[in-house]
Amino acid sequence: MKLIFASDIHGSLYYTNLLIDKFNQEKANKLILLGDFLYHGPRNPLPKDYNPQEVANVLNKFKERIIGIRGNCDSEVDQMVLEFPISTLYTQVFVDNYLFFLTHGHRYTENDLPQANHTIFTYGHIHVPVLERKHVIILNPGSISLPKNNNLPTYAIYDKGMISIKTFTGEVVKQLKL
Repeated sequence: MKLIFASDIHGSLYYTNLLIDKFNQEKANKLILLGDFLYHGPRNPLPKDYNPQEVANVLNKFKERIIGIRGNCDSEVDQMVLEFPISTLYTQVFVDNYLFFLTHGHRYTENDLPQANHTIFTYGHIHVPVLERKHVIILNPGSISLPKNNNLPTYAIYDKGMISIKTFTGEVVKQLKL
């Protein structure tokens, strides 16, 4: 099963469309969105092409293929316009004998891991891509709309035991064979 991970859309229609293009090009099975879907948050600038209502419309077309996690900028109002659930703070997905723990990162972090027997801790929130092997694999796809620390917008792909973090131009930023 091929998975695409993205986080911190923050209402950017421009980057949502780029993400959906990559999702279709990669022929991924699931799009895993790690929170902060529609609202930009009080500490963030407006992202490029800020249009949360249209972001919801675009994502809703893929509702059967999205796994959504609630972020710290997501609210009950956001759930009213999104047609897939985003109410959970975490979930787990088992793929190819790997257990992915999925969260946004404002409750559980790589320094405060949940008590779960997972293989890959996957989170967003910090807007910085991370991929490293510790006692578990740590994966953060970065932010597609508001990257920090001079990073480019990034997303991640899992396919057949390989995780890659990529820019929208196709550059592989980080890669790890499991």
